[in-house]
Amino acid sequence: MGRPISKVAPDWWDYTTLEPEILDEAARLTEKSLAKLSRPGFKVHFYDTLEEFYLVEALEYINAWKESTPDNPCGVCGPIGPTEHLPLVARIVNALGMNLAKLDAHFWGMDEWVEGGKPVPTDHPLSFAKADMALCFSRIDRKLLMPARNIHFPTGDLAAFARTFDQFRCKLMQGGQGEVKHWAFNDPPRRAGKYKNAPPSPAEYRKLGTRIVELHPMTIIQNARTSGGGAVAGIPLTAATVGPVETWKSERISIWHAGKHDNPFGMRLTALMIGKQIPDTSVPMSLLAEHPDVHFHYYRPGLGKVEAEMH
Repeated sequence: MGRPISKVAPDWWDYTTLEPEILDEAARLTEKSLAKLSRPGFKVHFYDTLEEFYLVEALEYINAWKESTPDNPCGVCGPIGPTEHLPLVARIVNALGMNLAKLDAHFWGMDEWVEGGKPVPTDHPLSFAKADMALCFSRIDRKLLMPARNIHFPTGDLAAFARTFDQFRCKLMQGGQGEVKHWAFNDPPRRAGKYKNAPPSPAEYRKLGTRIVELHPMTIIQNARTSGGGAVAGIPLTAATVGPVETWKSERISIWHAGKHDNPFGMRLTALMIGKQIPDTSVPMSLLAEHPDVHFHYYRPGLGKVEAEMH
């Protein structure tokens, strides 16, 4: 018997195509059982306040940049979603007088929208590069800010962007989790061609590097909800994204669950699959089960419950 057809988008792979046993086990996870999924290479953390949650997220940037030196430059690859920590990063840099230019610190943007085969310009209202600059880098004292050449976005020459992960150490790749269970825009593939009956193997998916991707319908709807007031027609259908290749060149992966981008079930499912080492490309985040240093961070009140509740 073949895998189930997606309940969300029949022409695509996604988490609804998993075996029911995995889905049922994820739904039953409590906060206590989530914590017990920690193992060597995978650590689960909880925070009681949003202030602490976003402060610790911001401090990851600071601690990574502190390790950078001109003869061994390194940096952080960061997301748009969550973004609440970005102004905190700028404030901490300024308060400490942390000279990012002298440290030769680096930053990589995870992804960017693509329209007509080209990355959207920074005056596009949804531009991720625009958000990074407005929320963080434009707020850092110019005497402390790293030079523009040290801020890398997946725009223009994507091969050149990908090569920077070999030229400089990525200490940390930080992100959130979308409803389709992606990191960056590493979405599940279409259910077509050689992937008609089964999604690609984890080994095959991990060969994917920085590239332009077609977005899963769930991702488009989510971004319309979170960034466009629900106007689905205004959301691009493609994006440029870092891939698994660059992810595995990053020393640590840090995923932040505030309860705003994915739901209580999704926040449990990926932890289960990573903790119990069940990689499946219909749930791209689950491939992090094979990365040597992954951290999941939960805002405790945002964890919610997986149970029927009428509104």
